[in-house]
Amino acid sequence: MPDYARAQAVHAGLAPSTPRPKLDPLALLQPRRTITGMSAILLPFLQDGSVDWDSFCAHVHRTAAAGLAPAVNMDTGYANLIDAGTRRAVLGKTRQTLGNRSFVAGAFVADRPGAAFDLDAYRRQIDQIHEFGGTPIIFQSYGLTGQPGPQIVDAYARIGSHAPRFLAFELGDMFAPFGKIYDLETYAGLLGIPQCVGAKHSSLSRVLEWERLALRNQLRPDFMVLTGNDLAIDMVMYGSDYLLGLSTFAPDLFGKRDAMWAAGDPSFFILNDLLQYLGFFAFRPPVPAYKHSAAQFLTLRGWISTDQTHPHSERRPESDKAVLQDIWDRLSTYL
Repeated sequence: MPDYARAQAVHAGLAPSTPRPKLDPLALLQPRRTITGMSAILLPFLQDGSVDWDSFCAHVHRTAAAGLAPAVNMDTGYANLIDAGTRRAVLGKTRQTLGNRSFVAGAFVADRPGAAFDLDAYRRQIDQIHEFGGTPIIFQSYGLTGQPGPQIVDAYARIGSHAPRFLAFELGDMFAPFGKIYDLETYAGLLGIPQCVGAKHSSLSRVLEWERLALRNQLRPDFMVLTGNDLAIDMVMYGSDYLLGLSTFAPDLFGKRDAMWAAGDPSFFILNDLLQYLGFFAFRPPVPAYKHSAAQFLTLRGWISTDQTHPHSERRPESDKAVLQDIWDRLSTYL
């Protein structure tokens, strides 16, 4: 059967297990391709613990101006920690800032281990995102990831009956306890859902992402594999696009890096190395503390007024600031 029909058959449970694609990373390289960049926006806070809305809106604006699509209410925006009112306010401020420009927003459903998949809760989140003109990206939940693979695919298909265009999201449990990296058969099932136009992959594993790229190329070339690997941001060389938390540190420089790749400019590799140095430092264990690293970095850039984080988010030591300053001094030469 045709490759795309095979993906649909996997989704319908009619195909045998999906074979592991033979990996040849060098064959995946795509020089001079145009990269689609999405950036998970940090939600900044003031000293009194309230949201710094002025800095948030300014950062959404500069991210879009750099050619990246802002992604709000993501892990970088404390999606699993903020309340419903704040989540809605984020959507409103984003739409107000961007006018008619596009953005992505996390559809987050809070539940507990052992919970059943709650389609109605996802529908409510999707409806709210649509109300503000955003594209939903489906956060995982215990109820979603606790199911067997075929039922997970069926859950996304049911979401697709409510959302004409959405992104899926694989999140490693180093980021959140409800996260799960799917097996390849389940991933192939996602490729068979027409409304699912891409999926963010956050395993921090090159091999797992290369497998997804090879499978995507075989089954559905228009499907976006959005790397969430902040420890390997050069995955864009192999055909991944991206939705990164690291890019919120420097959307301007990520935009320049992407343009260098499209132009075949060898400076791509030098700037990418510096940005990766920042990623290695900021995303070291405990990984969730990268959000404080982002706040520290954006503060020293003068883009936000404090390095406060959500009160339930992990923090970095003050000594990190000297290292971040050194990295910024090197990166700033590219502006």
